[in-house]
Amino acid sequence: MALYSRLYRTDSFALWRESQDIKVRTRLGGIFYLLAWLLSWAFSIDSAALLGLGGTLFFGVLMLLRWLHQPPGQEDTPGLQRWIDRHWQLLQLTSLGWGLVHAYALWQPAFEPSRMIATLSTIAFSTAMAFNFPMRKHRCMLAMLLLYLPGLTVLALNWAQQEAVLITLLFYLGYLLLALSRSHREYQATLHLEQQLLEQRELYDRLSRTDSLTQLGNRLQFNALFSAMVATARRQGSPLSLVLLDIDFFKRINDQHGHANGDACLQAFAEHMRLVFRRDSDVLLRLGGEEFGVLMPDTPLSQAHEMAERFRRELAEQGFELDGHKLPLTTSVGVGCLEPLRDASAEAFFKRVDDALYRAKSDGRDRLTLALD
Repeated sequence: MALYSRLYRTDSFALWRESQDIKVRTRLGGIFYLLAWLLSWAFSIDSAALLGLGGTLFFGVLMLLRWLHQPPGQEDTPGLQRWIDRHWQLLQLTSLGWGLVHAYALWQPAFEPSRMIATLSTIAFSTAMAFNFPMRKHRCMLAMLLLYLPGLTVLALNWAQQEAVLITLLFYLGYLLLALSRSHREYQATLHLEQQLLEQRELYDRLSRTDSLTQLGNRLQFNALFSAMVATARRQGSPLSLVLLDIDFFKRINDQHGHANGDACLQAFAEHMRLVFRRDSDVLLRLGGEEFGVLMPDTPLSQAHEMAERFRRELAEQGFELDGHKLPLTTSVGVGCLEPLRDASAEAFFKRVDDALYRAKSDGRDRLTLALD
């Protein structure tokens, strides 16, 4: 049954959400780094072609890598972690590249007309980093320092002329680090809330598809799976067997021993089903009342027949223990395997197996009938 249940894993969800947020927020950044470089280079006094082409190639390649670096699917937890690690390397490499550009513009007289462009761009990029990439606080902090430290170093070397700019940038960097801490807390709180909502939705969905008494799948679960499994078996040409079981004379148990003991009987029946039909692919269901079913993908009729007959035989031998007394407990069983040429639809397949169950009951109960007609 686990093969067909779709569960949200909180660890993979957190990584998947982070990767999606990074993917969306990283696209425009690459463009603006490239534009900022082109402006800084274009307004410099000595627009050396080799330097301009080198910077353009550097930021252009990083921009393309951001666009082309696509995260894997949600269930690939190791792959998501690797993708996040590598994308942060791209972000930090871009930050270092721009930090060096800012420092070069502050150091070289030829870039004096572009210094304001480079400084304002550094402020803009670090602000965007603090508010758009708070998922990993320490990695984001490192990226911001890579943006600032090269330029701050140059300003410190020219303290006498640049002390006002240096102090202003240091104060703003301090503000951004505080803002990053707050953004990180808010992001984590939002992520935690999303995880709680997903877990609650999954719990509700699981409960709505689970029989509360036996903890098997219920009729809603059967309706959701059966048609899809029939379609898959047809498409792949693989066998799909269906076992239908009905507890014999269950009404007598309720009438003679009470509904509480009748519920205990249903639970014991379900537990015995788990012992026999214990493969991961077997889908165990309570279809209603005393009727149960087992969906068995990739299982030919002979194997389904063998397992169902074993269940019927062992149940008859063990019976049902109540208040220290052993009561007889048997089941009628119908078993069939999908035959695409005969079963025009999922409903036709179910009816064929259900008719076999009805014949088993009509022929005296405590027996198994194959759906061959």
